[in-house]
Amino acid sequence: MDENFEQNKLPELKLDAKQAQGFLSFFKTLPSDPRAIRFFDRRDYYTAHGENATFIAKTYYHTTTALRQLGSGSNAISTVSVNKNMFETVARDLLLERTDHTLELYEGNGSNWKLVKSGTPGNLGSFEDILFASNEMQDSPVVVALFPNFRDNGCTLGLGYVNLTTRVLGLTEFLDDSHFTNVESAFVALGCKECLLPVESTKSSEYRSLNDAMTRCGVMVTERKKNEFKGRDLVQDLSRLVKGSIELVRDLVAGFEFAPGALSCIISYVELLSDESNYGNYTIRQYNLDSYMRLDSAAMKALNVMESKSDANKNFSLFGLMNRTCTAGMGKRLLHMWLKQPLLDVNEINSRLDLVQAFVEDTALRQDLRQHLKRISDIERLIRCLQNKRASLFHIVKLYQSSIRLPYIRSALEQYDGQFASLIKERYLNPLERSTDDRHLNKFIGLVEASVDLDQLESGEYIISSAYDSNLSALKNEQETLERQIHNLHKLAATDLDLVLDKALKLEKGTQYGHVFRITKKEETKVRKKLNTHFIVLETRKDGVKFTNTKLKKLGDEYQRVLRDYINCQKELVARVVQTAASFSEVFEEVAGSLSELDVLLSFADLAACSPTLYTRPSITPSDVGDIILDGSRHPCVEAQDWVNFIPNDCKLVREKSWFQIITGPNMGGKSTYIRQVGVNILMAQVGSFVPCDKASISVRDCIFARVGAGDCQLRGVSTFMQEMLETASILKGATEKSLIIIDELGRGTSTYDGFGLAWAICEYIVEVIKAPTLFATHFHELTALAHENGSCEHSSKNIIGVANYHVSAHIDSSSRKLTMLYKVEPGACDQSFGIHVAEFANFPESVVALARQKASELEDFSPMAIVSNDAKEIFAKRKREFDPDDISRGTSRAHKFLKDFTELPLDKMDLELALQHVSKLRTDLEKDTTNSCWLQQFFQ
Repeated sequence: MDENFEQNKLPELKLDAKQAQGFLSFFKTLPSDPRAIRFFDRRDYYTAHGENATFIAKTYYHTTTALRQLGSGSNAISTVSVNKNMFETVARDLLLERTDHTLELYEGNGSNWKLVKSGTPGNLGSFEDILFASNEMQDSPVVVALFPNFRDNGCTLGLGYVNLTTRVLGLTEFLDDSHFTNVESAFVALGCKECLLPVESTKSSEYRSLNDAMTRCGVMVTERKKNEFKGRDLVQDLSRLVKGSIELVRDLVAGFEFAPGALSCIISYVELLSDESNYGNYTIRQYNLDSYMRLDSAAMKALNVMESKSDANKNFSLFGLMNRTCTAGMGKRLLHMWLKQPLLDVNEINSRLDLVQAFVEDTALRQDLRQHLKRISDIERLIRCLQNKRASLFHIVKLYQSSIRLPYIRSALEQYDGQFASLIKERYLNPLERSTDDRHLNKFIGLVEASVDLDQLESGEYIISSAYDSNLSALKNEQETLERQIHNLHKLAATDLDLVLDKALKLEKGTQYGHVFRITKKEETKVRKKLNTHFIVLETRKDGVKFTNTKLKKLGDEYQRVLRDYINCQKELVARVVQTAASFSEVFEEVAGSLSELDVLLSFADLAACSPTLYTRPSITPSDVGDIILDGSRHPCVEAQDWVNFIPNDCKLVREKSWFQIITGPNMGGKSTYIRQVGVNILMAQVGSFVPCDKASISVRDCIFARVGAGDCQLRGVSTFMQEMLETASILKGATEKSLIIIDELGRGTSTYDGFGLAWAICEYIVEVIKAPTLFATHFHELTALAHENGSCEHSSKNIIGVANYHVSAHIDSSSRKLTMLYKVEPGACDQSFGIHVAEFANFPESVVALARQKASELEDFSPMAIVSNDAKEIFAKRKREFDPDDISRGTSRAHKFLKDFTELPLDKMDLELALQHVSKLRTDLEKDTTNSCWLQQFFQ
């Protein structure tokens, strides 16, 4: 709401003094829970009270004038009232967007209230109908429980999770480092919204780093007692919940030490055993961290994978761009999951790419299938309603309407006779054929057509057909007979009173009197005598007179009795039909899986074929062979913006040649876009999509690490420099030679020399130890000298190979000194800085620019690290002349030790002051050792 908030727009708080006093006495008995937002259902509107009321007024009404006082004196509490629409808005925001509150709904009156609904970001529970009444369920929230066991060599974590939408339980166990990189990757891949932790763990000294990982992922932490993390009865509980062999479940659970306790806590927390509809309907699986590409929250953010509230349009994110799904919610949720779980298996990636290629090449097939999929409802949610016994005939009819579309989808797929026909038959046609035979969905279709009155659907009625049951048919006939008799009485009364049927004398049916006659007061004066002698006057009002007679009353009472019996019979039959329909749940689950997968792959094909510049199919090789070659690559989200004329660039990450690329060039020149688009292209390829390139060959990556643009985190006491060091330490500890590393502007959070020294040492460490393909964008032009070491130093023990220089080109007009960005990435190092030219772009005052040029010139003459030649080879040659090779070797060895000592510091467990003390001591010790190395001394001058 805007600042001109009008209090009279709020629902009126209709409580007398006695009701108010009763409510206040109840409200004070509620336990204190700072996370809980409590609403009270008052039929026509809702209220919230105390601190909750203030929170809602400030957050959603944006003004405290919405607040009122309930009660008087010291007992008074703040109150806010909200209408139905605002309640739904608040519920959606709290449970789907935020991760810091739970939601509770109470019903009752006076001092008697009871909790009827509760939900958390991970367990939407009974609020699903409200949350997704008018919009699709975009993501399947997951609740995770972690049971950490801190040890000297790291932390062993037992992890259990439950997806209540798909009815999947999972567990795993793994060792993690001090940055909890594995936890973060698992949370991203699973789409975790809420994490249960033993309350004792949250009090340990190691918890801060774990909490930081969960905060980065937007996960709400819920503390539980340690005795809830006991796996003693887990197998017995799972034997009731999980379908299939209990022996397999027992063997799976026996393989873990801590995970069973975590899974047991989950089952208790979401109360799975209290609902018998869960019995035998869950599947259990072991989650494997190595099944998918690992992505942490920094990579997800750097690559703009998921939508953000700040996005100007949907194409700002990869999800928004790729989401062209047609089914109601199912495809969207699967795409959400796939983007968080890129594949590592080359064969499976190629299977997806084969299917996308088939749909790209056959436009008619693609368009035909998309038209049919638009008629498919959200089968997954409909099944859940069936299993939870919340389904009605409406849900059954929606499943029926989706089922009758399946033959059309099958028929369209059967028309395809291209090179991937056998794959389409195996992946879709065979499963659909099994699901739609006479023992499965054809049987369901027959049930619905026999039991539901489909002719009434156009008028919005969902009822059982009277022909389905003899009792219902008899009641229907009796009801129709009584209606005819009542209609005949209406005619007789009109004749008797000499009034025009339906105009002057109306027949009405109400809840108070049942069937009655009604005439206006004007007509009443004409027939008053007969009215008093032959009829019974029930009510006289301004709008007319209601009256009846003994025959109409008798027939009306009989009609009401038959109607009650008919409604009860309908209810019984609906319950029976719903129960029978629930037996088809497994078939529908298989169909939903096939259709949602088909939907996402068609979405990929539609994006590839309909983009202004076409996408291409990438060639995929295993991670231990092949290179990463992207010819004419583009950033899919940037080129999709209306105002952008995107300039494509090649990227050639070749083993032992250009596996590590140092990219220099001016700000705004396109460095960040270039390195990110490589990550986005690789992620898209491993999801199974075509990529925005002319040609692409990709060696599968097990993880993408991205450190781009660290911001200050003063609220947590973390500076820019400390934040980028924490992120870089995470990369150095977690990356392998099969990963992809993207680093943008490392070292700019501290002084030039410290920053350069760290950047140089980190580059060497990645090249020599990790050996992962890396894109390193920097303003430290001196780093380009790394490319010329490449093992060429005869006396050096270093083995620096595979480093190559690239730069984003720009042109400066010699006469006007105007800078023009060319946005082309070309081989070689950038020979100058363009910072002052960019300042001119930003319309800095001329006097400021002139002074900047003067000072820059002075520093270039003064600086011992100045670039004295435009040729990077001359830079390196000069370095070689100035420093003895043995001196360089000793110096870089000591720099490596400094870096190793730094990465082993438990920065995440220290407060800022202590961390700075340790880093300062490391720097002082390093400075002392410069007496043995002239090469090191240059960094401290």
